[in-house]
Amino acid sequence: MSEPILEVSGVAKTFILHLREGAKLPVVEGAGFDLHAGECVALGGPSGAGKSSLLKMVYGNYRVDAGAIRVRDGEETVDVATTAPRRLIKLRDTTMGYVSQFLRVIPRVGALDVVAEPLVHDGVPVAQARARAGALLARLNLPERLWQLPPATFSGGEQQRVNIARGLIAHRPLLLMDEPTASLDAANRGVVVELIEEKKRAGVGILGIFHDTEVREAVCDRVIDVTSFGRAAA
Repeated sequence: MSEPILEVSGVAKTFILHLREGAKLPVVEGAGFDLHAGECVALGGPSGAGKSSLLKMVYGNYRVDAGAIRVRDGEETVDVATTAPRRLIKLRDTTMGYVSQFLRVIPRVGALDVVAEPLVHDGVPVAQARARAGALLARLNLPERLWQLPPATFSGGEQQRVNIARGLIAHRPLLLMDEPTASLDAANRGVVVELIEEKKRAGVGILGIFHDTEVREAVCDRVIDVTSFGRAAA
């Protein structure tokens, strides 16, 4: 088997509650697993087990108290837990994508340009990037009349489709997904399943949280029980 795209080893995280006299809230301890190209792995466990926290640690949004999170970036391996901020930004630009539950974009920018932006950042000509963005939005059943409007005005399900399109449009070898189908109807959940399968066939390694049982069973090769990583947060 090829070298993993992601290796998590001995990761621990505890939150300090400064408004509660410094009380400590353990999240995970001794977390360890790996992820290979073309594989989709789900983080499983009940609400509060630390799934989202672990995903954010892999992306570098949360600091790690102990352990290593190694991401393969071409011929180099980068430890997200210790790397410099500039190197982390570069890693996100080239290697690591993220589809969060919530869409955070610049106000007043239309949905088409929101989705096209990662391609433009990669050097794809604007017209070509917008064409590919339109094709993806159409596939996700977002009406064309909405494409020029800022997604802040959209419904939750519409915003989530824009979020998914933006996260999937550019190729990144490692993709993190946090409940990507939470606000979608059955038809659009089916489209997302197809898109995830296409990413897997393209060799993308996917780590995600999938509370929808049908989606999880359709796309995930295995499930990692986060509750096995020490005493999780309540």
